[in-house]
Amino acid sequence: MIDTNGYRLNVGMVIYNKNEQVLWAKRTGQHSWQFPQGGVYTNETTQTAMYRELFEEVGLTQADVNIVSESHHWVKYKLPLGLVRWHIKPLCIGQKQKWYLLKLLCNEKAININIKKSQSPEFDSWRWVSYWYPMRHVVSFKKCAYRQMMTEFSRKLFTL
Repeated sequence: MIDTNGYRLNVGMVIYNKNEQVLWAKRTGQHSWQFPQGGVYTNETTQTAMYRELFEEVGLTQADVNIVSESHHWVKYKLPLGLVRWHIKPLCIGQKQKWYLLKLLCNEKAININIKKSQSPEFDSWRWVSYWYPMRHVVSFKKCAYRQMMTEFSRKLFTL
């Protein structure tokens, strides 16, 4: 779903383990790493979209995580002009995201990036990294959005 300003509605997930490390995933066939994220369908709440994407991208269910926090505001980023698909309507110029901080409750062996049988998986690799590691390694056009969201979540994670 794309809003009237050209931003695709999206949800993102910061999943952390008992050591306060976060799940960092590598996009299939690329050198870019990111947090799991995905689009919100029409008539779908952000929380419903988050649980759907959680399963589709990393094979986890609602029972496998606990929602610790949800971003207070929508976090936006614009796509570089070379990534905008000018021929597709409605035009999408970037993402507008609601983020969720999720505590992993299950064994990490439940994480399955190959859950999508009929489609190629979003990710071909994943690992645990320190909380602030993604800020140094995410693609440049997402850095501001990541900084905003991770700063907000750090207040929850490191005061629990």
